[in-house]
Amino acid sequence: MNNIKFVADVNVEKAIVDYLLEEGYDVKWIPDYNCEMLDEELLHLSNKEKKILITNDKDFGELIFLQKKLSTGIILIRVKEQKGEDKVKLMRKLLQNYRDKLLNNFVIITEKKFRFIPLEDIK
Repeated sequence: MNNIKFVADVNVEKAIVDYLLEEGYDVKWIPDYNCEMLDEELLHLSNKEKKILITNDKDFGELIFLQKKLSTGIILIRVKEQKGEDKVKLMRKLLQNYRDKLLNNFVIITEKKFRFIPLEDIK
């Protein structure tokens, strides 16, 4: 069982959620709970449950960096027009190589690289 826990936003592909579950991660997929959840509520939920939020929604950058909302960690997937399995490959690479950098970081995944922004820098 993996000790990192995730909350997956409504816009996260089921293929990513399925991959994480198959790998033994604790994942709460928001469509299974409440598709109407606002971004601030989702951020609050992930913080309360100490789970890293996975999203395709760049609005979370504003919540974190402009409004100074704290977070356990966020993974923002910024991959345009890629299939779910391509995003799964990127997620696999992230987890294999950078597991220790997920907590307390704002992680941006693109086709070419992973960017890590420490969240303690935003206080």
